[in-house]
Amino acid sequence: MIGLAPFVMVVNPKLPTRTVPEFIAYAKANPGKINMASQGNGLASHLMGELFKMMAGVNLVHVPYSGSFAADLLGGQVQVAFVPITSVIEYIKDARLRPLAVTTATRVELLPDAPTMGEFLSGYDATGWNGIGAPRRTPSAIIEKLNKEIDAIVLDPAMKARLISLGVEPLSMTPAEFGKRIADDTEKWAKVIKFAKIKAE
Repeated sequence: MIGLAPFVMVVNPKLPTRTVPEFIAYAKANPGKINMASQGNGLASHLMGELFKMMAGVNLVHVPYSGSFAADLLGGQVQVAFVPITSVIEYIKDARLRPLAVTTATRVELLPDAPTMGEFLSGYDATGWNGIGAPRRTPSAIIEKLNKEIDAIVLDPAMKARLISLGVEPLSMTPAEFGKRIADDTEKWAKVIKFAKIKAE
């Protein structure tokens, strides 16, 4: 594990919701009338939105894009999206998009004032992550050595600052912990894919 890639739930400011509870109430009062943009079917932005829909019990219309949806989100043709923080940080700073919550279990350095989704939907935790793998039969001694060296690089102050600037929250794990994370994520997202009836394209 190298680090987590936190996403943020953003809305177009024309939407009359300033918090996650307000958004949920508005969505329940207006089922099927809010468009949720994503970078494409089955991609992270789509799955994080579907997890939100599943846990909040709301009906949002998924609008998949094959390219950038920033212009439509800024213009209000789509009203909400789950996106990497770095891709929208400038729009948030100049108030062209409103952040409602970060998708990580803990608050994020890039958006310190944004609450976590878990503060409103208990157990919501959805992040991208970056890691390094090795072939299946690589000897454990080599795996341990690689992990130790990679951890040292990731925790170097200069590298840590660089990763944070790229939207990655540095995080180290043992190989066993990382293996469990991959297995847990596979199970978790399989449930979301089944709930949303997402098919491979």
